[in-house]
Amino acid sequence: MKRRTFVQSATAAISGLFAGCTGRTTGTTSGTAKTWLMPDEGEPHARTWMAFAASERIWGRDLAEVRRDLATVATTIARFEPVSMLVRAQDVGQARSLVGSANVELVTAELDDLWMRDTGPVFVRDGGGVDFNFNGWGGKQEHLRDARVAGFVAQRAGVERVRTDLVLEGGALEVDGEGTAIITESCVLNGNRNPGWSKRDVEEELAHLLGVRKVIWLPGIAGRDITDGHTDFYARFAGPGVVVAGLDTDPESFDHDVTRRHLDILRSATDAAGRLLRVEVLEGPETVRSDSEDFAAGYVNFYVCNGAVIGPRFGDQRADAAAKATMERVFPGRTVVQIDIDGIAAGGGGIHCTTQQQPR
Repeated sequence: MKRRTFVQSATAAISGLFAGCTGRTTGTTSGTAKTWLMPDEGEPHARTWMAFAASERIWGRDLAEVRRDLATVATTIARFEPVSMLVRAQDVGQARSLVGSANVELVTAELDDLWMRDTGPVFVRDGGGVDFNFNGWGGKQEHLRDARVAGFVAQRAGVERVRTDLVLEGGALEVDGEGTAIITESCVLNGNRNPGWSKRDVEEELAHLLGVRKVIWLPGIAGRDITDGHTDFYARFAGPGVVVAGLDTDPESFDHDVTRRHLDILRSATDAAGRLLRVEVLEGPETVRSDSEDFAAGYVNFYVCNGAVIGPRFGDQRADAAAKATMERVFPGRTVVQIDIDGIAAGGGGIHCTTQQQPR
């Protein structure tokens, strides 16, 4: 399950290292003191937010394929719920031609890249969207425009922009909606995001921001991909007490050993209600249709929307079928749809990385 490697920009690194270094006070733009709650992804959505801004500077000759993949993700989700897609002004015409007249709203915005899971606000109940201070995954990519996406989307969605000094990305968070979170240490406790923060500091902040009462910490692995090991490539809740976890069977992969360690931790963990977790395993494919070193070949990066689960298909018939069967078992009553996303996966991401749910 390889993910995006990176070439660090000096400008981005400097801005990233200074983000989140001003203390640990939390508040909202209105100055109110309030405890919020992040619902489980499987609860009803008002819509899904995405972004079309795959720039040629970042994506090069793969840009066209990536945009087609984004359109496939958007139009597939749009079969089940509305989609709002941020698009740079110069790309509106092409985006419209790809998504057609589907249930997809195009919203003109300034953007650097397409990863709405990380740049967008983390929506919480009662009209809030948490801005977690996107800093280019710890200063690894230019992000001046993407750093403003959370505030822009919150305003467009008509919710309060909830502010914090904590720096993280939505892909680093997985919650069950009942007070339990799964987080990777390699990402959230990394000095390129939150220097000086302890586990307790993070837990106290997330209790206020997301209603989290219990954090299950996975080690993750830092410095091997641009995210420093996001949770949504390792473990996902399928509901309270049920976790779907990835297993990398490739002994040459940097995730081979760490995914086994994660499984050991999850199988012995309890949630906020004191329940032992039921852990379902999704093994990665043995073959893929790409020779990209950054290809994200894991099934865990699925997206749960209204009445459906949208997951990747990599061309390994046995593994694709096994993943679909597991998803149908752990998400009873939902339609499981697998789609090809080779362009997105070759850039180190997946379906979940491109989406951000807004609760109903």
